[in-house]
Amino acid sequence: MTSPQLHRVRIAVIGAGFGGIGAAIRLKQQGYQDFVLLDRGDEVGGTWRDNSYPGCACDVPSHLYSLSFAPNPHWSRSFSGRPEIFAYLRRVADEHHLRPHLRLRHEVLGARWDAEQGCWLIDTSQGGYQAEFLIAAGGPLSEPAIPELPGLGEFTGEMFHSARWRHDLDLTGRTVAVVGTGASAIQFVPQIAGQVGRLHLFQRTAPWVMPRADRPITAAERALFRRSSLARRAVRAGIYWGRELQATAFLRPVLMRAGQAVASRHLRRAVADPTLRAALTPGYTMGCKRVLLSNDYYPALTRDNVEVVPGGVEKILPEGVVGDDGSVRKVDTIIFGTGFHVTDVPIARLITGRDGRTLAEAWQESMRAYLGTSVAGFPNLFLLLGPNTGLGHTSVVFMIECQIEYLLGLLRHADRVGAPLEPTQQAQDEFVAGIDRRMRRTVWSTGGCQSWYLDAGGRNSTLWPGYTWSYWLRTRRFRPEAFRTVPPARPMAASTVVEENR
Repeated sequence: MTSPQLHRVRIAVIGAGFGGIGAAIRLKQQGYQDFVLLDRGDEVGGTWRDNSYPGCACDVPSHLYSLSFAPNPHWSRSFSGRPEIFAYLRRVADEHHLRPHLRLRHEVLGARWDAEQGCWLIDTSQGGYQAEFLIAAGGPLSEPAIPELPGLGEFTGEMFHSARWRHDLDLTGRTVAVVGTGASAIQFVPQIAGQVGRLHLFQRTAPWVMPRADRPITAAERALFRRSSLARRAVRAGIYWGRELQATAFLRPVLMRAGQAVASRHLRRAVADPTLRAALTPGYTMGCKRVLLSNDYYPALTRDNVEVVPGGVEKILPEGVVGDDGSVRKVDTIIFGTGFHVTDVPIARLITGRDGRTLAEAWQESMRAYLGTSVAGFPNLFLLLGPNTGLGHTSVVFMIECQIEYLLGLLRHADRVGAPLEPTQQAQDEFVAGIDRRMRRTVWSTGGCQSWYLDAGGRNSTLWPGYTWSYWLRTRRFRPEAFRTVPPARPMAASTVVEENR
């Protein structure tokens, strides 16, 4: 550890986004006060703090993309933009009095399980912490991924990732290359297309794009939601079950034909040029890659100053970008909309378990965890949105809430047995085998594409291959038989620590 003095807490939470804030609220509601929220940023919000690119918004309806125990009757649109979501998370942190627990600008540099004392030793940029439980809530969309392209370091212009948007850089009149056509790019490309001088969009694979059914929420509706919790719950339930119905097509890909017909009609109406339309038509089953929502993406691509370059990028030159076909586009700015480290989350390299292996080493072949939350060999470690808990059809906030309730069950059981807990290898292996078995029939495995859902070995270690209500059933009750106790070699040494939040 870099600090000679450790701050001792019962629970340390890494990350102050939806997962960390949700966990903190429920911990307080259940009487757990001795915890800290460690976050490298200067404010709460997680991905909604960091992603501030033009047009940033959510593709899940607002009333479902929020914590059920921290409702927001004030949403202004059916699909919220980043400013409203960021404001919601800040307000929730204030209303639930989380600020005293926050340790902002505390970047976690490492976390090691101390087998002798039976606790986690956590090194941060602002000092060390000792905790009985470690909750990793950093989220899968936290570390931008920039492809390792030849010549990347030789580019003489401006270059950045969409998740680290350069607000100080005026794009007016610039010649811009956008690399990637994922969820971020389809939001910021329409916002900058009319500003830049020329935009070259490098599209390795065309995405399926559906219409975005966004509308303002009226003042009367907001007033009703303020007055009636029943109305809020009814709207949330309606959205939830509607989204669950959509999951059926992901699990039975033949049903995706109806969605593809809608998306194809959406494309035909927006793009008249047959050559461009052909370039924008996907060659795989809808849902195999993330389905995107936009009403202004296709119209932006028909502008005279926008060019869609089919294919990826071969290399970067000091003065521009070379496509897969060898053609060169001279540009002065490159924006990467290339997503995040999802199947190789960097935080896994920082967490070391009881046998001296890091989580990244344990996951060398593929990420695996019991219920996507706990890992054999890592006592008292709990993951929020861990392996195979992502979604392709609905709100991950629902999954987070399921996991938080399971976490509370684990804490209560740990209090009863008085020893650290970790899942048995058998429970973890059986859970993962069930995931892989169900995954084989889904569109993510049969749809004919390569997506960021798949890890280096081709395994889908990211998504939940089922309905979210089935995950709720799996997590609604803590199962002690799936866990083993890991007694510490000796009690925690209180003389070396400073206690917090007592």
